Amino acid sequence: MVSDTKAVKSVGEFWTCCKLAMNGWAPALTKDGLERTDILAERSHAPFDVTQISVQVKTSRNERWALNPAKIGSQRSLYEWFVLVGWNENEQTLSSYIVPRNHVSAGAWLGHMRWLTDPTAKRNRNCGPEQARMDVSVFGDYKDRWDLLLKPTSQTPILLPHELHEFALIADASNSKLPEWHPWSGDSLPEW
Repeated sequence: MVSDTKAVKSVGEFWTCCKLAMNGWAPALTKDGLERTDILAERSHAPFDVTQISVQVKTSRNERWALNPAKIGSQRSLYEWFVLVGWNENEQTLSSYIVPRNHVSAGAWLGHMRWLTDPTAKRNRNCGPEQARMDVSVFGDYKDRWDLLLKPTSQTPILLPHELHEFALIADASNSKLPEWHPWSGDSLPEW
């Protein structure tokens, strides 16, 4: 078992570089400490809308990722992606979820707020959204969707669970709706 968190992070980053290369991208790892971007990738030889993307990688051994929505923030360009990597260390298998940044922050925020307000939740519900933990129930439909990288994130279908959309529509304005910094806040919530 690998206990070093930097080693776990490296597994996810190198896996993502490998998968990007297998899908026609030329990936390059950035230096540690570069905010919001672990990998830059370029695709110069194909007639697609996108030629360069930035990717932030989050790796987990249990397909449950720590995702602070405020720290994730909203995208600054139409080419910002997350790759959520699940690593089953015992079986030596990896899984990938390719998600636009805005979708990750919305999914983490709404998923956490829904959990906080769920009267049937059996856990202590005192933690704020900065301690959000999301799993494949939120991002499962993004699994292995490397094809999504070929278009700007604005053209990516929202594959979050429909229940999160319903929750956002009925959420209490003071606590549960998306925060003002998110581009889908207020009356800007798109359909999915």
